[in-house]
Amino acid sequence: QVQLVESGGGLVQAGGSLRVSCAASGRTFSYYAMGWFRQAPGKEREFVAAIGWSGRSTYYADSVKGRFTISRDDAKNTVYLQMNSLKPEDTAVYVCAAGRTIRPSTVSGYDYWGQGTQVTVSS
Repeated sequence: QVQLVESGGGLVQAGGSLRVSCAASGRTFSYYAMGWFRQAPGKEREFVAAIGWSGRSTYYADSVKGRFTISRDDAKNTVYLQMNSLKPEDTAVYVCAAGRTIRPSTVSGYDYWGQGTQVTVSS
C-alpha cells in the first residue's frame, strides 16, 4: 500500500503561481511513477502531468505544457507540481497518484490515489 497526502493548494489570482506537493508513505516511493490529475466540478478527472520512477521522463497535458513542471524528491518521498501563469480554467481539485504504469497519462494506469487539494484561480 502507498498512502498519498497532497498539500499546498489555495486561492491565487490569474497569472500567479502555486506549488502543490504530494507526500508518500508506505511501499518504496522510488519504485513508482507519479502523476497529477485534476477534477473540476461536473467534469471528469483529467491528466495533468506525470514523472517516471527514475525522474528522467516527464509527461504533460497540452493545456499545461510550458506552464507546469512536475518533479520528485525521492529522499523526501515527495512529488511536486509547480504551476505558473495560472488561469481560471486551472481551477480544480488536484490529486496525485502512484503506480507501476506504462500508461502515465491515463487514470487506469495508477493504483494509489490521494484525496486531493483545492486550487482556485480567480480572474
